[in-house]
Amino acid sequence: MKVELLHPDLPAAPERSAGGSDAAKLFADVAQALGATLDRADKAENAFAGGAGSLQAAVYERARADVALSVATAAAQRATQAIQSILNMQV
Repeated sequence: MKVELLHPDLPAAPERSAGGSDAAKLFADVAQALGATLDRADKAENAFAGGAGSLQAAVYERARADVALSVATAAAQRATQAIQSILNMQV
């Protein structure tokens, strides 16, 4: 039995640049910003624990980090649901 690959009747996809796509850069920027927010919260908590910071600053930074993490989680869940809906479509 000989199997031949199917070739779609679509034009070839353009070559991607070495730098990656805009979506990949945006995702990396968002992940970096989320990491920075979590780092600020950690530093504020450690400063309070060490006696160098205030409780207000520690609580505020932790609340900001929690909100940012919740938004990122919700966005990831929505994106996953959208991809699952697309993949479950009848062709």
